[in-house]
Amino acid sequence: MIIDFWAEWCGPCRKFGPVFEQVSDKHEGVVFAKVDTEAQRELAQAFEITSIPTLMIVREQIAIFRQAGALPEVALDDLINQARSLDMDEVHASSTAADKSR
Repeated sequence: MIIDFWAEWCGPCRKFGPVFEQVSDKHEGVVFAKVDTEAQRELAQAFEITSIPTLMIVREQIAIFRQAGALPEVALDDLINQARSLDMDEVHASSTAADKSR
């Protein structure tokens, strides 16, 4: 799942919106979601969003990427391809090890 945290008043968010839409049309099987941080303040707080736009990628209930700022279309396509090819067994193992060390 690719999540775009945004707000209507945010200029960079408005510029990134069409890029997000174009890329969503090219990647079947990937869920694209937009969260209006003004309308969904509690959700934005739960994800600790402090700057917008913020892009987050979640796979198998693990946030594998998070970055504030807009991305160009080519970079977003590349990021999605990297996320798709990520070995989630390794991610889960790494996440479990990190949880145990806390």
